[in-house]
Amino acid sequence: MGAVRFDEECDVVVVGVGAAGSAAALSAHAAGARVVVLEKADAATAGGNTRVSGAGWFINRDPERAAVFLRSLCGPYPVADDVVEAWSRETALNSEWLRALGAEVGASSQYHTEPEYGTLDGSDCYAGMDTVGAQMGEFRLYDFLLGALTGAGIDVRFSTAAEELVTEAGTVTGVETAGGHRIRARGGVVLATGGFAANTRMVRDYLGLSDAPIWGSPHSTGDGHRMAQRIGADLWHMDNMMTITGVRIDDGPGVFLALWAARNYLFIGPDGRRFVDETAENRHGHISRNGALELFPLRPFHLIFDERMRAAGPLSPAREVLPVGWKLLMEKFSWSADNSDEIASGLIRRADTIAELATLADVDPATLERTVVRYNNACEIGRDDGFGRSPATLAPVSEPPFYVLDVAPLLGWSNGGPRRDGRARVVDVDGTVIAGLYAAGEVSSTYSWAKDGGFHIADALAFGRIAGREAARRGGTIS
Repeated sequence: MGAVRFDEECDVVVVGVGAAGSAAALSAHAAGARVVVLEKADAATAGGNTRVSGAGWFINRDPERAAVFLRSLCGPYPVADDVVEAWSRETALNSEWLRALGAEVGASSQYHTEPEYGTLDGSDCYAGMDTVGAQMGEFRLYDFLLGALTGAGIDVRFSTAAEELVTEAGTVTGVETAGGHRIRARGGVVLATGGFAANTRMVRDYLGLSDAPIWGSPHSTGDGHRMAQRIGADLWHMDNMMTITGVRIDDGPGVFLALWAARNYLFIGPDGRRFVDETAENRHGHISRNGALELFPLRPFHLIFDERMRAAGPLSPAREVLPVGWKLLMEKFSWSADNSDEIASGLIRRADTIAELATLADVDPATLERTVVRYNNACEIGRDDGFGRSPATLAPVSEPPFYVLDVAPLLGWSNGGPRRDGRARVVDVDGTVIAGLYAAGEVSSTYSWAKDGGFHIADALAFGRIAGREAARRGGTIS
């Protein structure tokens, strides 16, 4: 077979323009590499989950303790020591790096001011969460990074999907686009394509979810995973993810169901019975249950509540409160302040009695009536023997009319992807480095199990920089 023919050459090709891709491109460029960034989305919708996330990264004040914390969070699913060491070192440099680029960095005062897993060894490394402008979301991080790419003169090509990794003698030497254009990358290719939450088949096969609307970008379809698998990449922690209580609005992304201050409600399964402490804290996809951390939620269920809760405020936070998610930020969806619009549309269904409500929820009326009676009795005595809900949160579902809302696992992100080492190099099933291929961000998240607030962006920035430097070095632009 003859040599592969390319249409152009550069030092590093980066696939994806979110936090990981931007960090990789900027770092490779700073090292002297000529960089081309390919992004399948158009400019109006690019940026992956970074664009619509809270866009904050945790403040790592002690790399040594951060390594301990990450190992604690991994629990029974450890990642390699070189990955832990690189992560703990580089995440401590994120804010400094962004400030050097000209970002106004400040700590969030409202969210993630302390660790969610404060009882785990190493959590004392966590000093809050930094953001651009000391404010969450609203595209701030993505807009800054895109401006930095533009300011550096880096070639970003929107609406240009990477289709295949080009290999020669087992080494990745470039990329072929969906249009058949081949670009040689002398140093290597960085996959920063995001996760697979918007790929129904992959979500079903790897995450076991059959009805999960997405919270983030509909462009997260697992493109990088498939490209890497085709050339023999190994995979890691493909079943790890974050879901949170959500509501399906239509066939597109869903919205977050926030029950922060609510009390007059309970969760029921398809059998009309309670199945969990409804107020268990969701720590980025996990709750404490049965003496351990469990992924939650994993399947649809019903929210049952009464008129007091209906009148207490919106069930999904407004953009001004939590500017996160594709539906809010990109589609400008807004939940009504008193939940009346959702009742009028039929999203929330109303009944005068619990038995009538059961019919609307398609559960057995007698079973649901017994469930509500038992719950209300627990509220009266101030003790939930069935599921251990805190007495402070117990409030009866007793004031008609009554309401039911279908709740879905809102899929924030997937975690697994091509396995990589501490130098962001993708490896095959034997653990051998695939020369010329790197990965960073959600396409190959570090997190094998639990993670704290701001961890995904921190990971993307850290390994994006590593990948960019490594690819530039391999291309001979730095020693």
